[in-house]
Amino acid sequence: MKQFRLHILALSCCIITLTAAAQDNTPVVKVSGEVSTPLSLSAADLSKMSRTTATLHDRDGKAHTYTGTPIQEILSRAGVTTGSQLRGENLSKYLLVKCADGYEVLFSLAELDSSFTDRVAILSDTLDGGPLPTGKGPFRLVVPGEKKPARSSFQVTEMVIRFAKE
Repeated sequence: MKQFRLHILALSCCIITLTAAAQDNTPVVKVSGEVSTPLSLSAADLSKMSRTTATLHDRDGKAHTYTGTPIQEILSRAGVTTGSQLRGENLSKYLLVKCADGYEVLFSLAELDSSFTDRVAILSDTLDGGPLPTGKGPFRLVVPGEKKPARSSFQVTEMVIRFAKE
């Protein structure tokens, strides 16, 4: 009987460990660097934030609608300098967006702030009403209004805020 209890205990520990490991594989986007509140956001976290759409055209000229969370809202939640505080030395802060394949793109914070621009960049998790295709998601940065889509990046994993240095 004692041995049976030990087997049950061992099995329970394995199940708990496997459950915890499965939860750790949830894709997230990290927000770090010059922030007051570092974040690790899952798709579930993003779905609870405000949502908006942005349109991009593919190489054939076909328009696609992406839905996601405005980058400015994500940065605000992380405590990044925005709005009226974005002046002086804070104007030398930038956002570095990192992707799973090593691709990186850069934005000055002013390029993403509604007090400087009407453009709304988003972190998207849907394309034309469905999930992003394999190899393109689970998160895509969508930057509408640019002549080339080079900064609309696939498989975003991290957003880092830094000061530019001389």
